[in-house]
Amino acid sequence: LIIFVIHFVSLMCWANTKTVKMNVSGYCACKSCCGKNAIGITASGKNVSANNGKFVAAPRNYKFGTKMIIPGYAGNVQVPVYDRGGAIKGNKLDLYFKTHKEALIWGRRYVDVIVID
Repeated sequence: LIIFVIHFVSLMCWANTKTVKMNVSGYCACKSCCGKNAIGITASGKNVSANNGKFVAAPRNYKFGTKMIIPGYAGNVQVPVYDRGGAIKGNKLDLYFKTHKEALIWGRRYVDVIVID
Protein backbone atom coordinates (compact mmCIF):
# COMPACT_ATOMS: atom_id res chain seq x y z
CA LEU A 1 0.00 0.00 0.00
CA ILE A 2 2.81 2.41 0.83
CA ILE A 3 4.49 1.76 -2.51
CA PHE A 4 1.20 2.38 -4.30
CA VAL A 5 0.72 5.70 -2.49
CA ILE A 6 4.28 6.82 -3.28
CA HIS A 7 3.81 5.75 -6.90
CA PHE A 8 0.49 7.60 -7.12
CA VAL A 9 1.94 10.77 -5.59
CA SER A 10 4.91 10.65 -7.96
CA LEU A 11 2.52 10.36 -10.93
CA MET A 12 0.74 13.48 -9.78
CA CYS A 13 4.02 15.41 -10.24
CA TRP A 14 4.00 14.86 -14.00
CA ALA A 15 1.99 17.45 -15.89
CA ASN A 16 0.85 15.25 -18.76
CA THR A 17 0.01 11.63 -18.06
CA LYS A 18 -2.59 9.43 -19.61
CA THR A 19 -3.54 5.80 -19.26
CA VAL A 20 -4.02 3.79 -22.44
CA LYS A 21 -5.22 0.18 -22.73
CA MET A 22 -2.59 -1.43 -24.97
CA ASN A 23 -1.84 -4.77 -26.57
CA VAL A 24 1.67 -5.45 -25.26
CA SER A 25 3.99 -8.23 -26.39
CA GLY A 26 7.58 -9.18 -25.61
CA TYR A 27 10.55 -9.35 -27.96
CA CYS A 28 14.32 -9.75 -27.85
CA ALA A 29 17.19 -8.99 -30.24
CA CYS A 30 17.26 -12.49 -31.76
CA LYS A 31 16.75 -13.17 -35.45
CA SER A 32 13.32 -14.74 -34.75
CA CYS A 33 12.06 -11.51 -33.19
CA CYS A 34 13.98 -8.92 -35.23
CA GLY A 35 14.87 -10.58 -38.53
CA LYS A 36 18.03 -11.95 -40.07
CA ASN A 37 19.87 -8.60 -39.93
CA ALA A 38 19.37 -8.08 -36.18
CA ILE A 39 22.45 -6.49 -34.61
CA GLY A 40 21.16 -5.22 -31.26
CA ILE A 41 20.67 -1.57 -32.24
CA THR A 42 17.28 0.09 -31.78
CA ALA A 43 15.57 2.40 -34.28
CA SER A 44 16.66 5.35 -32.13
CA GLY A 45 20.30 4.26 -32.51
CA LYS A 46 20.65 3.00 -28.95
CA ASN A 47 22.19 -0.36 -28.13
CA VAL A 48 19.77 -2.86 -26.59
CA SER A 49 21.79 -2.63 -23.36
CA ALA A 50 20.75 1.05 -22.95
CA ASN A 51 18.66 1.74 -19.84
CA ASN A 52 19.79 -1.64 -18.53
CA GLY A 53 17.93 -3.36 -21.38
CA LYS A 54 14.53 -2.01 -20.32
CA PHE A 55 12.73 -0.08 -23.06
CA VAL A 56 9.72 -0.06 -25.35
CA ALA A 57 9.12 -0.34 -29.08
CA ALA A 58 6.13 1.90 -29.83
CA PRO A 59 4.22 3.37 -32.78
CA ARG A 60 5.52 6.59 -34.36
CA ASN A 61 2.97 8.73 -32.52
CA TYR A 62 5.16 8.24 -29.43
CA LYS A 63 8.45 10.14 -29.77
CA PHE A 64 11.72 8.45 -28.91
CA GLY A 65 12.36 9.08 -25.23
CA THR A 66 8.68 9.15 -24.24
CA LYS A 67 8.40 7.49 -20.83
CA MET A 68 5.89 4.76 -20.06
CA ILE A 69 5.02 2.63 -17.07
CA ILE A 70 3.90 -0.87 -17.99
CA PRO A 71 2.49 -2.89 -15.07
CA GLY A 72 4.53 -6.06 -14.58
CA TYR A 73 7.58 -4.86 -16.58
CA ALA A 74 10.88 -3.42 -15.31
CA GLY A 75 9.72 -3.25 -11.72
CA ASN A 76 6.83 -0.95 -12.68
CA VAL A 77 9.16 2.02 -13.19
CA GLN A 78 9.35 4.40 -16.15
CA VAL A 79 10.92 3.03 -19.32
CA PRO A 80 11.69 4.99 -22.50
CA VAL A 81 10.56 4.44 -26.07
CA TYR A 82 13.75 3.53 -27.98
CA ASP A 83 12.49 1.32 -30.79
CA ARG A 84 9.92 0.90 -33.57
CA GLY A 85 8.56 -2.12 -35.40
CA GLY A 86 6.69 -2.79 -38.61
CA ALA A 87 3.74 -4.44 -36.84
CA ILE A 88 3.57 -1.90 -34.01
CA LYS A 89 0.64 0.32 -34.90
CA GLY A 90 -2.30 1.74 -32.99
CA ASN A 91 -2.37 0.72 -29.34
CA LYS A 92 0.39 -1.88 -29.55
CA LEU A 93 3.74 -1.99 -27.78
CA ASP A 94 6.66 -4.38 -27.70
CA LEU A 95 8.70 -4.70 -24.51
CA TYR A 96 12.37 -5.58 -24.85
CA PHE A 97 13.67 -8.60 -22.96
CA LYS A 98 17.27 -9.83 -22.83
CA THR A 99 16.31 -13.39 -23.79
CA HIS A 100 13.80 -14.99 -26.10
CA LYS A 101 12.56 -17.14 -23.22
CA GLU A 102 11.70 -14.03 -21.15
CA ALA A 103 9.88 -12.51 -24.13
CA LEU A 104 7.85 -15.70 -24.58
CA ILE A 105 7.00 -15.81 -20.88
CA TRP A 106 5.58 -12.26 -21.15
CA GLY A 107 3.71 -13.30 -24.29
CA ARG A 108 0.94 -10.89 -25.32
CA ARG A 109 -1.22 -9.08 -22.78
CA TYR A 110 -3.67 -6.22 -22.64
CA VAL A 111 -2.53 -3.80 -19.94
CA ASP A 112 -3.24 -0.23 -18.88
CA VAL A 113 -0.06 1.67 -19.79
CA ILE A 114 0.73 5.02 -18.21
CA VAL A 115 2.21 7.39 -20.79
CA ILE A 116 4.20 10.32 -19.44
CA ASP A 117 4.78 13.31 -21.72
